[in-house]
Amino acid sequence: MLDHDGDTHLYVQIAEIIRQQILRGDLAPGHAVPSEATIQSEYGVARTTARRAFHLLREEGLIYTVQGEGTFVGPSSKAAREPRRIPLYRQIANDLVDRIRSGDLRPRRPVPSETTLVQQYDVARETARKAIAVLREEGWIYTVPQRGSFVSPEDEQPRP
Repeated sequence: MLDHDGDTHLYVQIAEIIRQQILRGDLAPGHAVPSEATIQSEYGVARTTARRAFHLLREEGLIYTVQGEGTFVGPSSKAAREPRRIPLYRQIANDLVDRIRSGDLRPRRPVPSETTLVQQYDVARETARKAIAVLREEGWIYTVPQRGSFVSPEDEQPRP
């Protein structure tokens, strides 16, 4: 439980909680630590507070981050970690393609926003942004400035 009124910064308190989880073995080397979005939601803090806690733990060599994959327990990215079959952004993109193919997301209708994807998949905004970019490059969606991203018409979608 965080002490919001005490003299210790919230990010220091969160870092201590995660540090103890690592030292107890609750978070084993190579395993993913909770995302910034999870920390933000679980503790009711700002995203920057979660980032500062992670920064502190990275400086101590307790965790490391791999862009597009997550943050893991260990001293560096050279440490063994649970293999991820495909990057998170690709997994999100594949899920959205499945929804387009099934008709859940229809042509010329909006795709979920970055904010929705961040919340739904519990990922960083950059990961959601990369998933949208991949779909755009592959021709599944198109973007209209100041309006958002939409499912491409069927005749413009990639063929299997």
